[in-house]
Amino acid sequence: MKNLLLACATGLLLALAWPTYGFPLLLFFGFVPLLFATRNLNTSDIKRPRLKLFGLSYLAFFIFNIITTWWLYNSTGFGMWFAVLANSLLMTLVWMLYSRISKRFSTSLSLTFLGALWMLFEFMHLNWEFAWPWLNLGNAFATYTGWIQWYEYTGTFGGTLWVWLVNALIFKGILAYAERKDRRSLSVKLAIAAAVILIPIGISQLILLNYTETENPIEVVLLQPNIDPYTEKYNTTNERIADLLFEEASKTLTSSTDYLIAPETVLAEGAGVDLRSFAFSAERQKAQQFLEDFPNLNYLAGIQFYRVYNDKAATLPTSNYVGKDRIGNPIWADFFNSAFLLNQQDSIQIYHKSKLVVGVENFPYQNVLKPLLGDIMLDLGGTVSMKTTQENRVAFTGSNDTKVGPVICYESVYGAFVTDYVKEGAEFLAIITNDAWWGDTQGHKQHLNYARLRAIETRRSIARSANTGISAFINQKGELTKKLGYGLRGSLKGTLNANNTLTFYVRFGDYLAKLAFIPVILLLILSFFRKRRVPQM
Repeated sequence: MKNLLLACATGLLLALAWPTYGFPLLLFFGFVPLLFATRNLNTSDIKRPRLKLFGLSYLAFFIFNIITTWWLYNSTGFGMWFAVLANSLLMTLVWMLYSRISKRFSTSLSLTFLGALWMLFEFMHLNWEFAWPWLNLGNAFATYTGWIQWYEYTGTFGGTLWVWLVNALIFKGILAYAERKDRRSLSVKLAIAAAVILIPIGISQLILLNYTETENPIEVVLLQPNIDPYTEKYNTTNERIADLLFEEASKTLTSSTDYLIAPETVLAEGAGVDLRSFAFSAERQKAQQFLEDFPNLNYLAGIQFYRVYNDKAATLPTSNYVGKDRIGNPIWADFFNSAFLLNQQDSIQIYHKSKLVVGVENFPYQNVLKPLLGDIMLDLGGTVSMKTTQENRVAFTGSNDTKVGPVICYESVYGAFVTDYVKEGAEFLAIITNDAWWGDTQGHKQHLNYARLRAIETRRSIARSANTGISAFINQKGELTKKLGYGLRGSLKGTLNANNTLTFYVRFGDYLAKLAFIPVILLLILSFFRKRRVPQM
């Protein structure tokens, strides 16, 4: 019973630390109860300790996952249960490997292995086809940006390392007292843990006080049409949507406005717009007509494109079979979740979303899984087709020569991925998204606040246009300067500063996670030559 309570305590502490309702200080000792439960089982003589540890750790991580991401159910019940159960399993497997290693090495080395292994797990979650980095530990500080201004050097992996250092110190201190009544060791380690918490916060405050944005103002208007994606979005013509957008924009635009930004796939009538003929489409003509009254304006918006093939040899791995034409020939199509930028120049700039939502916009490892599951994974959030991506990020160039990174929805959760826009010259970021699938829950609030992490990492101001909200402006310190609440229709005008300097994190990316390979590989190799032992201090 004691171990069961310890496991539940870890799950609850991690969940209660999470944004936007939580307090991240809890994260610094959230793993300690489960560490003690693991030690209890590893040093006991009960039957099947590994099976019991698996159950306890799975319970802890299930509690963490279900409390923090239950809102996925509003989009898809199957998707929510798959994400919660699978992610809990992956976390449990990390923990079980730590348990095995802890029987062969000292407590210090075992905890080093655990922290490094967890970072590799998070790194995997940023890069494999089942990517789900939503609960990476460094994200937990998203609403406490005054603590983490140093993310411009480390990215969110700095936060993950921070969490594990403090958990390890607290665990070792309490363990010394529990086993040897060593008050001095307890006091020293708790004091060091407090310092490890407070010193980075102090450094962050110094950075915050001394950071000044270079005055390079850009006036932006954000559109928030508040269209229900389940009942309106795909059943409303693009012409009607454009009328709504431009009507709202006209209430706020001035002759000095540089950018007008509309949400992800705001133009999504039917199958979308033919990519090959977009230059001559009614959608472009209507936008260009509106832009005639605003010669300096750049219009950035989300759109769904498609491209049709009659020759199977010309298709891509992500192409979808869509049926037959009138004379019985098969047809394939690519579908794109895209952003475009238009102004009074002749050029059209287009970017296709490249970090796709698992099971909604892509089918992971489809060669293996599709024969087993059919199309079940492509019916999770309002879409039943694979999306096609592009390999490289781009920065759109405005008529005033400023450059903006068009970040589409889920892409904003990926730190190193977003830095690629900056490397392409983006001086500010435009995040266009549609968070309406989840309703008024923690989902859209967490997503908004994760964008604040990207602002700090890149020192780029962010203009965020969300279909149902929350649309917002975020400065280079990660502070929300203006926002338009959830469920409202309207426009939001603000001024942000462009920046062209590159932070340490932009230049070197997730180097901390890559360095974590070293202790993990070394200790795994050494474990084959070490006999099992009871963990020691």
